[in-house]
Amino acid sequence: MALFIEQHQVALSLFLLFGIFIGFALDRIPASGVAVIGAAAFLAFGFVTRENALAVFSNDAALTVAAMLVLSAALVGTGTLEAISGKILLLVRVSPMSAIALLLGMALVGSAFMNSTPIVAIMIPLAMTLANALGITPKRLLIPLSYMAILGGTCTLLGTSTNLIVNGLAVQAGLPSFGIFEITLIGLISAVTGALFLALFGKHLLPSEIAPGGAALEEKSDILTTVKIRDGFPEVGKPYADVDLFAPRGVKLVSVTRGAATLDAHDPETVVTLGDRVTLRVTSKELATLLPKPELEMGTRVRIESNEEKVVKRATIGVGCQAVGKRIQEADFMSRHPVTTLGVRRRQNLAGPDFRSLRYKAGDQVWLHGSEEVLAAVASDASLIFSNTPAAKPFKRGHATLAIGTLATIVLTAAFGWLPLVVAAFLGIALLLVTGGLDTEDAWEAVNLDVLILIFAMLIVGTGLQNTGAVDAVVNGSMPMLRALSPIGVIVVIYALTSCLTEVVTNNGVAVIMTPMAIGLAEPLEIPARALVLTVMLASSASFATPIGYQTNTLVHVAGQYTFAEFMRIGVPMNLVVGAASCGTLWAIYLR
Repeated sequence: MALFIEQHQVALSLFLLFGIFIGFALDRIPASGVAVIGAAAFLAFGFVTRENALAVFSNDAALTVAAMLVLSAALVGTGTLEAISGKILLLVRVSPMSAIALLLGMALVGSAFMNSTPIVAIMIPLAMTLANALGITPKRLLIPLSYMAILGGTCTLLGTSTNLIVNGLAVQAGLPSFGIFEITLIGLISAVTGALFLALFGKHLLPSEIAPGGAALEEKSDILTTVKIRDGFPEVGKPYADVDLFAPRGVKLVSVTRGAATLDAHDPETVVTLGDRVTLRVTSKELATLLPKPELEMGTRVRIESNEEKVVKRATIGVGCQAVGKRIQEADFMSRHPVTTLGVRRRQNLAGPDFRSLRYKAGDQVWLHGSEEVLAAVASDASLIFSNTPAAKPFKRGHATLAIGTLATIVLTAAFGWLPLVVAAFLGIALLLVTGGLDTEDAWEAVNLDVLILIFAMLIVGTGLQNTGAVDAVVNGSMPMLRALSPIGVIVVIYALTSCLTEVVTNNGVAVIMTPMAIGLAEPLEIPARALVLTVMLASSASFATPIGYQTNTLVHVAGQYTFAEFMRIGVPMNLVVGAASCGTLWAIYLR
């Protein structure tokens, strides 16, 4: 048996690779699971040694991917992306078309330096709001949003995990590392070409009918709460509409109560006065952000709270709860326990009109603040159904400048060659952890294990293909056909093959397989290896034709309720146009 395996190791390793691709395409188990099964098979057949397998875990590319995911989490957690999104939303009132251009531009620029998935996830609700403002279906904006994020990822080495993986494999093969901005010119030309194509032909190729209610991926500002202005509030005397603390898009001013009078919070003459009670509608994350502010007294309570450490928990008012039909202060659990009611959410209709007059209904969700012991006592009432979901975390807005500065410093440090990118990224993470701009829980949650396991497993598969000679066999087998082509023809063939595989198979997996093959073809065909590696790098990210080829495509596919055919209709020509621009630019720079 061992002799048979040794004599047929090339065929067997290619058969295993084909099986991995089939597993990816069928999507019956996650791609990371398929990759692990494939890596295990290569180990079982002896195509990869124990030392080979352990060596992949020191790969710089995978560690850099993990670090960049953590840095992306810092930008989300400090509210940086949320703030940018809010500015775009304000522009809608002045110029909706300018807001669209800014939205797509931010997706392009942001994705060049951080993970595109959180960028698109945050901007999907904005795109849907913009579509409503223009009276068009969100389907006309969501696909362009994903495409611009993808194109942004091709503009720098940091733009996608695929870029980092391809660079790592090239370095492993003996090529010099790519600079952060070495691919920028090619990426920008491709991005401009893609943007022009969308501007000129998008109106003809994108769906025009109204979608039957897309799935919004943002939390609504539907938790009714109240805050009392206390000593130390920094903006006393300022109109409420101009107060920074109430400016985020997740906070909506409802009214101001001053004594027995109810005032219009949006009236420029209604200014902040000590003792005012402000009624707000907020998201759970903004509720958590406002709670620790010492200049605000949030919610309402009947009994004086203890000095014990407090937590926030969410409960649902059951049908038989004694609180149904009563005002917040009249609820039995309020008079029996030293607990504060921070906010109330009603599913069907917004709770209100204000906190003081609200009467509970069955199904209302209530945010309660108190010590663990007190909330445990409240939870003993079976008609109050407590949620096991952890409370939302507050934005660390005070650290937003630090997060942006840290990311900029990492980019510049790596760009000028002062430190390797992976070292600079980990030093940046350490700085954010020390200064409180990032906590360990958010940092480690941001590290997508599926992505890392997929990368490591496919690196093992790639090593196995090298060890068995399968890469050399494929290179030699394709040589007669490729020799008949011009250098630009070779680039087009490699780009087309990589791009097609990326549409049905995970892009990171395709990059791991195609990169060594491209390097192997370079010398016998007398084509610069750098040009062929860049071809793989660009093509493995340029996935426009299917909703499964790239994570951002999947996000907008769900939100916009696109059909597969709607993606293909604009995605196939987008692949051709961007591919032509990329291949043409590669030829002009490296081969002319």
